[in-house]
Amino acid sequence: MNILAWIILGLLAGAIAKAIYPGRQGGGLLSTMILGIVGAFIGGTIVTVLETGTLAFTATSLSIPGILVAVLGAILAIFIYNKFASRAY
Repeated sequence: MNILAWIILGLLAGAIAKAIYPGRQGGGLLSTMILGIVGAFIGGTIVTVLETGTLAFTATSLSIPGILVAVLGAILAIFIYNKFASRAY
């Protein structure tokens, strides 16, 4: 996937995940994009494990199912981040 598709996927998935997840998530455009890209890797890896039974670090593509998987991965990333960040205080 080319860099423009990564940017679009990251922005879409990150923005949707931030809108769905309860509470306020800080950060600007760059952090939203990074969140979406991380979500694409988390979601793609989970889907690969469920489909094939092997662990392979993959990302989703820029498609409707790919965006849905990336959003779910980004929500999981926000959840994990909040769990670790709340322990720091």
